[in-house]
Amino acid sequence: MAALAGFSNIGKVPELRRRIIFTLIVVAIYRVGVFITTPGVDRVVMHQVVKGQGGLLGLFNLFSGGALANLSIFALGIMPYVSASIIMQLMGLVSKQVEELKKEGEAGRRKLEQWTRYGAVALSAFQSFGVAMMLEGMNGGEGGAIVGHGDVVTNPGWSFRLLTMVTLTTGSSLLMWLGEQATERGIGNGTSMIIFASIVSGIPAGIVNYWQGAGGDVQPLTIAVLLGVLLASIAVVVFFERAQRQIPIQYSRRQVGRRVYGGQTAHLPLKVNMASMIPPIFASSLLMFPATLANMNIPGMQMFSSLLNRGDWLFHVLFATLIIFFAFFYTAVTFQPVDVADNLKKQQANIPGIRPGRQTAEYIDRVLTRLTTGGAIYIAVICTVPSLVAQSFRIPFQFGGTSLIIVVGVALETVNQIEAHLITRSYEGLTGPRMTRLSGRRPA
Repeated sequence: MAALAGFSNIGKVPELRRRIIFTLIVVAIYRVGVFITTPGVDRVVMHQVVKGQGGLLGLFNLFSGGALANLSIFALGIMPYVSASIIMQLMGLVSKQVEELKKEGEAGRRKLEQWTRYGAVALSAFQSFGVAMMLEGMNGGEGGAIVGHGDVVTNPGWSFRLLTMVTLTTGSSLLMWLGEQATERGIGNGTSMIIFASIVSGIPAGIVNYWQGAGGDVQPLTIAVLLGVLLASIAVVVFFERAQRQIPIQYSRRQVGRRVYGGQTAHLPLKVNMASMIPPIFASSLLMFPATLANMNIPGMQMFSSLLNRGDWLFHVLFATLIIFFAFFYTAVTFQPVDVADNLKKQQANIPGIRPGRQTAEYIDRVLTRLTTGGAIYIAVICTVPSLVAQSFRIPFQFGGTSLIIVVGVALETVNQIEAHLITRSYEGLTGPRMTRLSGRRPA
């Protein structure tokens, strides 16, 4: 009852109510656009091609919320914007201009966001051309890549390619704008909410496909095993997403006039999974490039793309490797131990037993490296093991580990923001006055 009372308080905060409604409107607009097919494409044939596909094509269709199967105006999804963000993060390591903009505060952040938008539009145009070439290659017949189906594209040629580029680029740009609006005026991160809606919307269809594929003969033991794996995976995700290492910090005493300031003890929280759900999203986005390059007849890309499309051990090994890499990379870019040590020194604070300055930075770096190692392994395991189990039992791709960590991670982040709004308005959290707050973190 306390939890229900906590949820009932949501409607009592006008600002929070407006933010939730705005987020729901953005998600509704996105879901409507998923069913608007790109001109010149046969949706029925495209459904037959994508149905039952795993590997890269299934991953692409997952993050687009079924937009690839419909070949809708949102077929590219939000991934070009995510890819542009990756490139901008990389530029911060090699470009002095980008590094200086990061230090300029709000003005620099806005400039970087503008560059990211331009990059997302350019990537959308590039990927949409690759999608147009891929669609033409999917036409049935002797010259097509997929024999036994009708023509995906009714009138192939440059007119179709240019129209597809304009349509998909516009759709991706609209999604990017909707995501930014949801972040600013809604609840949670807009980009994450769009991906969340894409994954959740495919679950009912996945259940129906599994039921039809099994012919109604569903084994209770199989369902029990899958539910057990699902619940265990959710428990692991929640535990690691909330776990953190708290480093004690001691503030020095200083006297100003007759008053004595400082002397308090605080903690520097370091999450086990500092990168959150970013590594699987980054890895998925990067794995989509070989297919685009293969459709543009880049030498060697066709064979590499076909290997990824099979969804076998090579795909999972490469996916896990990229996840581990991006976990370390994103943590290194977003969290600088040297800057943290300098800020502690300016505030006349120190870690007990550690000298301020360089030794503090080295200590924080060691702790962060150990935490990131555990967090990277956790993300890689949770994103691959449930997918392997799902493939073994022939369960739809929506139940994979990648979708699970994104759904649970976004749900936790959104609930934490809702609870923060309630607490700032003098309401109890969602779990009530006698329960542990969801926004509170558990030490690792």
